[in-house]
Amino acid sequence: MLNDKSILVTGGTGSFGRQFVRTVLQRYKPRRLAILSRDELKQFEMQQEFSAPCMRYFLGDVRDADRMAQAMRGIDIVIHAAALKQVPAAEYNPMESVKTNVHGAQNVISAAIENEVERVIALSTDKAANPINLYGATKLVSDKLFVAGNNLAGGHRTRFSVVRYGNVAGSRGSVVPVFRKLLASGARKLPVTDPRMTRFWISLEQGVDFVLQSLQRMQAGETFIPRIPSARITDLAEAIAPGIPLEIIGIRPGEKLHEVMCPKDDSHLTLEFADHYVIRPTILLNVPVDHARNALREQGRPVAEGFEYNSGTNPHFLTAQELRKLVAA
Repeated sequence: MLNDKSILVTGGTGSFGRQFVRTVLQRYKPRRLAILSRDELKQFEMQQEFSAPCMRYFLGDVRDADRMAQAMRGIDIVIHAAALKQVPAAEYNPMESVKTNVHGAQNVISAAIENEVERVIALSTDKAANPINLYGATKLVSDKLFVAGNNLAGGHRTRFSVVRYGNVAGSRGSVVPVFRKLLASGARKLPVTDPRMTRFWISLEQGVDFVLQSLQRMQAGETFIPRIPSARITDLAEAIAPGIPLEIIGIRPGEKLHEVMCPKDDSHLTLEFADHYVIRPTILLNVPVDHARNALREQGRPVAEGFEYNSGTNPHFLTAQELRKLVAA
């Protein structure tokens, strides 16, 4: 699928980007694999690990439309992973999140169409479903922009889809490294915002695999959502540090008790497949697509009216033992 293709990953020096590059280099032979990010130190460090002849490193920011147009010349596939992702930081710096997550998304869309990019996958988040914080709201706008990009493309070949999943174990924004750092510094308690809190959990490897599968499945305008387990924050703390006391510190600005990936209000648009869900576009696309049957010939079926995919009511919860394995990996 990616052999002899030119691929660009925005925000590619982050946790996802590094794992994506590692996986692609192991499985495929791309013509070019380009990383775009604004952090020269992270790029330098990444080059020490990934220096294959196909690798390219571009300094740039998705806020810069001209730079995005330059970076996408000759590119076939774009994975848009660049975003400002910290919930409290977005609450206190709202326009910075809007500039990156919304304006940056539109720059990616315009540059992809201008350069006849074949496929674009935009990474979303569970916080974009029924958002209550600014980060989630900007990512919902981003998702809508990418879906509508299929109509903006007109007669161009560019197609856009979205991948939405939950917390990534061990990623920069995950609570796992926070807990580990506290324990390493001698903490005798772990701070927990609310003992009832649940989250969807996925490993970096699973997240990358799902994006690669979605690249094969995508037609236009879908939001792909993996069927993944939930975890209770208290079980996660127990898995990392068995028996350690918890300090309840209260919910942070913009935080939810439970996360949703398929909202009830979208149940009439949601299709269930064997290992994932698809939310069809709310708007009519000028690209004829039957989302119930994807490019891999997998067949989906409509979910029940009022269906909601919620981390608190998810039938699959990780056990403490499973969480230990996930954290260790």
